[in-house]
Amino acid sequence: MPQADGILTSLAGRLAAQYVRMSTDYQQYSTENQKLAIAEFAAIQGVSIVATYEDTGKSGVTLKGRPGLLQLLQDAQAPTHAFSLVLVYDVSRWGRFQDTDESAHYEYLCRQAGVQVVYCAETFSYDGGAVATL
Repeated sequence: MPQADGILTSLAGRLAAQYVRMSTDYQQYSTENQKLAIAEFAAIQGVSIVATYEDTGKSGVTLKGRPGLLQLLQDAQAPTHAFSLVLVYDVSRWGRFQDTDESAHYEYLCRQAGVQVVYCAETFSYDGGAVATL
């Protein structure tokens, strides 16, 4: 993916929702720490955050009981949505689904609607290629 001054050009100028989740009070993954890291990533990449979806005190093992993620998925699949990216701190914040296909399914639903899920703290790239998908 082309870069200009450290900005991933395909992300620059795009509007994003952020999704944050924590299951306990473990400080490293507090929603406030996630929001700070996501905001820093967004600033570096030239992305504007326009919506926040949050699940506090919610397990990532299932979608049940996660109103924030459920609403995000609904909004992302709406005929008109206010964002084309979802910024998530890392894969574990999206979910710790027992079946990795379930996690991928929710990402796929977003992608089908034209919304890209980006993990801010992960080291893999977002060029849309096969290697990024793995």
